[in-house]
Amino acid sequence: MHENGEFLAADLLAELQQTAWELQREHVNASPFYKTLWQGNSAPMRLSDLPELPLCSKSDLRLSQAAHPPFGDYLNTPRAQVTRLHRTSGTTGQAMNLALSARDCAMTEAVAGRCQHSAGLGREDTVVHCLNYQMWMGGLTDHMGLERTGAMVIPFGVGNTELLIRTILEVGVTAISCTPSYPAVIARVLAERFDGVKPRDLGLKLGLFGGEPGLDDMALRDRIRAEWGLEPRNANYGVSDVFCNFAAQCADDTRLHFMASDVLYPELIDPESDQPLDIRPGQTGELVLTHLERDCQPLVRFRTGDIITIDETEPCDCGRTGFRFRVVGRNDDMVVVRGLNLFPTMVASVLAAIPALSGDYRIMLDQPPPHDVLPVSAELAQGVEPSEALVNQIEAALKKSLGASARVSLLAHGSLAVTQGKTRRVMRTYQ
Repeated sequence: MHENGEFLAADLLAELQQTAWELQREHVNASPFYKTLWQGNSAPMRLSDLPELPLCSKSDLRLSQAAHPPFGDYLNTPRAQVTRLHRTSGTTGQAMNLALSARDCAMTEAVAGRCQHSAGLGREDTVVHCLNYQMWMGGLTDHMGLERTGAMVIPFGVGNTELLIRTILEVGVTAISCTPSYPAVIARVLAERFDGVKPRDLGLKLGLFGGEPGLDDMALRDRIRAEWGLEPRNANYGVSDVFCNFAAQCADDTRLHFMASDVLYPELIDPESDQPLDIRPGQTGELVLTHLERDCQPLVRFRTGDIITIDETEPCDCGRTGFRFRVVGRNDDMVVVRGLNLFPTMVASVLAAIPALSGDYRIMLDQPPPHDVLPVSAELAQGVEPSEALVNQIEAALKKSLGASARVSLLAHGSLAVTQGKTRRVMRTYQ
C-alpha cells in the first residue's frame, strides 16, 4: 500500500499495481476456493489478462461458507491470523462472515481514512458516528477510518436518537456520519420532543453520508442544506466483502472518487453478457473488483452487483487521480418495466424535486415480473393533503423522466417507517 495512493500518476500506479499483483497472485493460486473455481488453472501474470479468469459472485462465497464454516475455503490464511470478525448486514441475502488480519484491518482503515478526509473531515472536527456497531463493517471499521483523519470520533451507533440530539448539543459536534435517510429520523424526534429546536440549531457543519444511494441527486443535497445548514458529502461508498469504504467525493466534485487503486483493481463488465467494458467517461456497467493486497478472504474478479456510470477519468482539481463515478443502482434492485431497466435512485431523483413530497418512498411489487407499470408509494410532506392533481403531476414527472408509466399512491406524512440503518426501497411481497 502506498502512503499517497490516491494521488499517484497513471504510470506509477500501473507499475505499483502490477508489482502488488505478482505477490497476490501467488497467494490466491494456493487457495482451495480458486483452484475449484478456476478448474485447476492459475491466475495470469499480467493484470490486463484478468478477464481470462471466471467471475466470482456472492453466491459462490455463500456456498463456500456453507460448506466450510465459518469463513469459507477462500479464507486462505491460518485461522490464528484472523484478528477481527465482521458480518455483513444481509441486506441482499444471507449474512456473511468477514475475516480480517491485522494487516487487513490497517489497510481497510487507511483507505477509509482517505475517503473521509477527502470529504472534508479533519483534526478540528468532532464527528458522531451513527452506524451499527453490532458486527457490521459500518460500525467499528468505519469508526477507525474516521479516526485516521485526526478528528475526535464519538462511537454512538444506532438507537436512542433523543440522547444523540442531546450529545450533539452538549459536546459541540461539528459532523455526523450516517446514512442519508437518518437525518429524517433526527428531524422527527426534534419535532416531537425538543420544542422549538430545528435541525439547523444543532450546529452541524458537515454530513458524511454512506450506506445508501441517493446523494447523487442534487435536489436531495439542496433539501439537506436548507434544513440542516450543513454541507452533505458522499463520504462512504464500499462493499463489505471487499473494503468497507473505498470511494468518496471531495470539496471540488460531488461525484465519487475511486480511492483504492493501489490495493484494489477495478473492472467494468456488461451485467448481462459479463463481457469486459472499458473504464471511460460515459460507460455504464457492473463494478468488478480484485484485491491486490489481502491476507484473509482475498477476492479476485468479484462481482459487486453495483451498476455504476463512469463520469471522468482525468485527475480531479483536488489532485486525486482515481476515476470519478456515480452508482446507478444494484442488479438485485433493478425493476424492468416494459423492457426499461429502472433503479430506485432514478425514482428518488424525480420525487425529491417535488416540494409536496417528503422524498421518502417505496416501490411495492406485489406480483412477479413482467411489469407494465411501476407501483410507487410516495410520502407527502408535512401539512400536505393528498389530491388527484398531485398524483397526476407525479405520474407525469415519472413518465417524462423514466420513460415508463407509474401508478402512484400517496401516503400521509410519517406513514413510512424511518430506519437508522439501511432503508430498503424495493419491496417484493409476492412469493
